[in-house]
Amino acid sequence: MKQLRNRLLLAFLLAALGPLVVSLWVTSALLERSLSLNSTREMDSLSKALRATGRELYQQACENLRSAVETGRLRPERFALSARTTWPPEVAAFHESGRNEGFALAGPKGDRLEMLVRRDTEVLRYTRQMKSSQLPRLAEMYTSAWDRVEESRTRDLRSGFLYPLLLIGAAGGVLTIVVLVFFAHRISKPVHQLTQALERLAAGDLSVRVAPRRKDEIGAALEAFNRMAEQLEQSRERLILLTRLSSWQALGRKMAHEVKNSLTPIRLTVEEMAARQPAGVDRQFFEQAAAIIVDEVNRLEKRVRAFSDLAAEPPVHFTDFDINEVMEERIAFLRSAHPEVLYNLRLAPRAPLVRADEDLVRGVLTNLLENAAEAAGAGGVVLGITAIHDGALRIEVHDSGPGLSLHARETLFEPTISFKKTGMGLGLSIARKSALLSGGDIECIPGELGGAAFRLTLRPAATSSVHLSETETEWAQSES
Repeated sequence: MKQLRNRLLLAFLLAALGPLVVSLWVTSALLERSLSLNSTREMDSLSKALRATGRELYQQACENLRSAVETGRLRPERFALSARTTWPPEVAAFHESGRNEGFALAGPKGDRLEMLVRRDTEVLRYTRQMKSSQLPRLAEMYTSAWDRVEESRTRDLRSGFLYPLLLIGAAGGVLTIVVLVFFAHRISKPVHQLTQALERLAAGDLSVRVAPRRKDEIGAALEAFNRMAEQLEQSRERLILLTRLSSWQALGRKMAHEVKNSLTPIRLTVEEMAARQPAGVDRQFFEQAAAIIVDEVNRLEKRVRAFSDLAAEPPVHFTDFDINEVMEERIAFLRSAHPEVLYNLRLAPRAPLVRADEDLVRGVLTNLLENAAEAAGAGGVVLGITAIHDGALRIEVHDSGPGLSLHARETLFEPTISFKKTGMGLGLSIARKSALLSGGDIECIPGELGGAAFRLTLRPAATSSVHLSETETEWAQSES
């Protein structure tokens, strides 16, 4: 069973992880290709070009400012050495540098160009506003481009994208494996249970059952196994009963033959002795003794005939007939024999025809209804029921008698076991034998009227002719 689970896991893994691996490979390849096309180099080249352009523009602006100073178009701002402590920081820094001339961008936006000139007693500062100059804009663009280039150099984009991608793929793979293990176990567990149940069934344990707990095809297979095991268990019980009945049949035939040969001459001799009785003998005593002997002989002959009926194997003829009509006809026949008993009927409407031996079924119903009337007694009630359940026809007979004890239920269908004063214990055995020969069976059920109840189950005529009960019927006939 582990091999089945492992195969299911392998198949699921190939079906689920295969596309996941391919997706990761394609994503990684596309990521690598996209990173190879990034604009870091272009940004670097652009920043250098902006730097060169800005430098040229700055030098040109410085030349224009020097020209304006030399021609006297600009007036300087003077910073005397005597007031050095009040100089602005940029002026002080220029004086300390030791240079004679210098240029610098000033203003909050860098849009003002200053020229500083050093004299012996003072520092001159010439200022010119660059309204149309693009130097601040170029400086800002250059700074932004340079920052991006430096940032791209310090970051590993491949690792930043590839590692999270692999981590997400690994997490998805682990989750997929967990889900696959769960479903593989869910599929393989009932199959394992069914395999174990089949092994126990093959070993002879027909009581094994499997709890379905599912509504899919596997659950249907488990329910089918339970039905098969139940049918096999019932069939084994029937075959055991038929085997035992076969033994009793052989004994009955032998007993009937031996006892009948002895009873007939005994009865004839006693009758002849009574007829030839000499005068002067106590005739009344002699006649009473002869009557007792004849009665006992007749009772023995009755038992012999019962064993003959048990041993007899009449031919079975399957026909289609209406079970409701047979039930009504049997009750109408027995009402006259038992006028002190109340017979009630509860028939199934539109019941299908029954496929069985009609004569045997009539005998079974007669036996069950007769036993019910005797158990109910005067003023008692007998209820006859026909119903349809799971495609089978059920014929039930209930009585309002005292019911059956636990011991009586256990040995109810055993030959020679009788719980009636005038019974011989063969009636129910013969009735169940006839039911089995007709493709059905008899069982004792809880009674609706407080007494005993029996159920005869038969097949409808519409069912298939290939049935386990008919197999048992053929086997029982071949044994006799």
